[in-house]
Amino acid sequence: MSNAEKSASKRPHILLVEDNAGDEFLVLDAFEQASFPYEMEVVRNGEAALQRLRGEGEFTGRPVPDLVLLDLNLPKLDGRDVLRTVKGDADLAQVPVLILTTSSSPDDVDTCYALHANAYMTKPFEVDGYEAIVQSIGAFWFNVATLPHPLHHGSRISS
Repeated sequence: MSNAEKSASKRPHILLVEDNAGDEFLVLDAFEQASFPYEMEVVRNGEAALQRLRGEGEFTGRPVPDLVLLDLNLPKLDGRDVLRTVKGDADLAQVPVLILTTSSSPDDVDTCYALHANAYMTKPFEVDGYEAIVQSIGAFWFNVATLPHPLHHGSRISS
């Protein structure tokens, strides 16, 4: 089965971690224009992101998302700390985390890659820029790349 066939048979689940309602709208609107199937869930702070990824509290029983779009400047727990925690957790480390932030600071870029971010993208200033980012995400992550098998909470990876 080709990656395109795999993508068609399963709608990838994306977790958007974004506290800014305007940016959330732009991302969601760009995904609505996308030419690939997906499921989107939004949380608005770093603590909620970790609870969602770990399947804790109100998120109990939900499978781990296939992909995370993570803003850096979040309330309660900074995106860098979320990234550090996710990539340091054996149950979550293989989940692709794409940084989508307003910061173009070389220090932020270097820090995120040192923390094992899978990609770093700066939020565009125009709607068309969001659509281009979303099409790129769909083309690469859901058609070219092979994502890890779906993860379920508590299932450690064995070597």
